[in-house]
Amino acid sequence: MLELRILTPDDWPTWRELRLAALADAPAAFGSTLAEWQGAGDTEERWRSRLSIPGARDVVAVLDGAPVGMVSGVPGRDDESAELISMWVSPSARGHGVGDRLVQAVEDWAADRGAARLRLSVMPDNDAARALYERNGFADTGEPGDQRPDGTFERLMVKTLP
Repeated sequence: MLELRILTPDDWPTWRELRLAALADAPAAFGSTLAEWQGAGDTEERWRSRLSIPGARDVVAVLDGAPVGMVSGVPGRDDESAELISMWVSPSARGHGVGDRLVQAVEDWAADRGAARLRLSVMPDNDAARALYERNGFADTGEPGDQRPDGTFERLMVKTLP
């Protein structure tokens, strides 16, 4: 059974477990690195802070009792948009609709906030992620998204919300 859980800062151990797994599994998919979140960067205070972004929604997917996916929705750069960030699904849970449910959770949150658009950045060569987002109504704007530490740019995708 698949369920979604909204996290609070007290749920930081669950977020930590998933985020470290995500950074290890797909290091090229994220703006931060595993090394940045391990060692001296691996503190309860930092994890709690990550789950305390004002106005954000942090969601984990739990499949048969185990956390298998994560996503965040954060307020956008303007009053009419929101952003989907930190999306990841465990390889063992891919193909079970987990990604679709996580995207929908952020879309619902953004619409409830009154956002007209939901934005995200994705690596241009991450075909599986782009297919997931396109299946959920996102379109590539042709504009560069977030800049990576190596100077390359992600692709910006947007979905107009009802």
